Amino acid sequence: MPHATTAPAPRHRPRWWTELPLLALVYAAYSGGRLLARGDVSTAVDHGLRILHLEKVLFLNAEHPLNRLFTAHASIGIPADFAYASLHYVVTPAVLIWMFQRHSAAYRRARTWLMTSTMLGLIGFTLMPTCPPRLLAAGHGFVDTMAQYSSYGWWGTEASAPRGMGGMTNQYAAMPSLHVGWALWCGILLWRHGKHPLLRAAGVAYPLLTTFVVMGTANHYLLDAVAGAAVMGIGAVLARPVMRLADRVKQAVLARFAGVSATAESPDVSAGCKTSAGERIPGQRTSSAEPSDAAAAAGPPARADAAAPAGRAPDGDTAAAAR
Repeated sequence: MPHATTAPAPRHRPRWWTELPLLALVYAAYSGGRLLARGDVSTAVDHGLRILHLEKVLFLNAEHPLNRLFTAHASIGIPADFAYASLHYVVTPAVLIWMFQRHSAAYRRARTWLMTSTMLGLIGFTLMPTCPPRLLAAGHGFVDTMAQYSSYGWWGTEASAPRGMGGMTNQYAAMPSLHVGWALWCGILLWRHGKHPLLRAAGVAYPLLTTFVVMGTANHYLLDAVAGAAVMGIGAVLARPVMRLADRVKQAVLARFAGVSATAESPDVSAGCKTSAGERIPGQRTSSAEPSDAAAAAGPPARADAAAPAGRAPDGDTAAAAR
């Protein structure tokens, strides 16, 4: 006899009206924490110089030639600045919405992966404030292309913030590069879930393009990009444990509220008082009388001789009359 199998419980798509506040809360916490983690400027410059020295030791020098290319050719530098200033605000939410609409079964893990990695990046900004190449002294050979081409875009001379809002961003949050991390997240999801060849091609091209852009605009070192990819890898590993922890917390909270609700809906009306046997609440109607009440209403029991038929004596007299 074949064994009966239980069908897996259907997975329901998260509701958008619960997702939006959650994502907004996480992004607000990330933005606020990023501002609080500015650190000391001299410490950030020291960290930047150490990264630059380590890259020279490892014979890594991709930033200088790319930065010279972007600086010398406005046809490359200006689109790169626009890409740096805007794409992560557009592509990342677009991929998240695409996952929500088209691949709801994988959406929750993808969202948890993105949120976890973003929080890990915030920890990196806090522990290691890093000066980007564009803010180093001119003797190190870097040019801030966003300042050079600021008249072509909405940004000013302070990172990618709109003009006059440079104070609302942390310019020393270069390690790790979440521009690269978020682009890698988008690329992996497009490659894994995209069915059209163009989507899969975009999944490969977008992280590579972002890596070239962040280095060519002198906003990040190559090792910043490597660290951004590493943060996304750790976030991918932690996604399932974080989901299980969130489920346990949710169940505990629901159980707590369910217990409080049950207590509130069924109060103890006796207030600790007990009623004696046979005692009724005043005004309570009963369907039948109590046995003692029925007996009292019936009156005293009839005598045996009175109940005997006329002309018939009790048992002793009947026997005498028969003789």
